[in-house]
Amino acid sequence: MQDFLLRERQGVISERLRLNGRVLAAELALEFGVSEDTVRRDLREMAKAGLCERVYGGALPVSPAHESLAQRIGFAADRKQALAQAAAKQIAAGSCVFFDAGSTNLAIANALPAELELTAATNAPAIAVALIDKPAVNVILIGGMVDRQTGGALGAKALRDMEQISPDLCILGACGIDLEAGITVFGFEDAEFKRFAASRSKKVLAAVTSEKFSTAAPHSILPVAHCECLVVEHNADPAILAGYRERGCRTVIAEKTN
Repeated sequence: MQDFLLRERQGVISERLRLNGRVLAAELALEFGVSEDTVRRDLREMAKAGLCERVYGGALPVSPAHESLAQRIGFAADRKQALAQAAAKQIAAGSCVFFDAGSTNLAIANALPAELELTAATNAPAIAVALIDKPAVNVILIGGMVDRQTGGALGAKALRDMEQISPDLCILGACGIDLEAGITVFGFEDAEFKRFAASRSKKVLAAVTSEKFSTAAPHSILPVAHCECLVVEHNADPAILAGYRERGCRTVIAEKTN
């Protein structure tokens, strides 16, 4: 009977996460007529099973962005292209820009105008190849062991290389983004490298597809207040964007795709 009640509660929680994007332990405890400790245990079990991501006070849906780079490149390509066009306009001529590994950031690299002069650093070989075709771009490739999941070099060598660069702008990759959880990713070493790259940069920009909002991955990179510019899709929820603006994020809305 106890197992049935547990499965029933978890079924309701999963549905709430799907519909609302966030659940609070205190509210669920009142609804189920159980203690908050019981709900927290439920959430811990669900998190272990990969059904949610625990955050302070409750849980968020798991970010959908857990495929390999090759798989992600083919997902929502037209939407990423729209984000890329909007993000490319935020890059100043003559600046030094770090391009973090990621399929959307690869689209941004491809979207740069051929005549735009800048110094571009990246830990992603695919992005370096895209940038090398831009005659006005000087390319710095950060080395190290390339992680197949992210498509970027990570670890001690990558961190040492990054230490030699002070970018004007860091174009950061993200698996999930939430007002409370911040910007998150799945890999521990990926999060470590991203945090360091952001800390070396004067400003941070993230271009995020709509399904990543109000989701989380296990490892935190930075609070949303530390992301100066957020490039979003045309259909991003205005109420959600207002919360990001309140935390100091400038939001840039991409054009609608045909």
